[in-house]
Amino acid sequence: MPNDPTSTADDVAIRQMRDQIIDNDLKLIQAINQRLTLVARLRAYKHERGLEFVDPSREEWMHRYLQGANGGPLSEKGLTEIYGHVLEMTKR
Repeated sequence: MPNDPTSTADDVAIRQMRDQIIDNDLKLIQAINQRLTLVARLRAYKHERGLEFVDPSREEWMHRYLQGANGGPLSEKGLTEIYGHVLEMTKR
């Protein structure tokens, strides 16, 4: 119902915030795709040289670095969860 004051479809502020959210989501997807491309290049480079692809000490360092760089509101637990998923995806 267009004139319903409880309807969110016609609320300009809600539309603007939703537009900002989807813009951010698109940037997130772009960043993940760029990361996957870079990791694929690293994997190929290491493979050519007979090096192990996974480096647990580097992963641990990156995790600590990102925790220090995280200004929130993403919690430490949330960052650990998201980063864990990203690492799993890039290893496949």
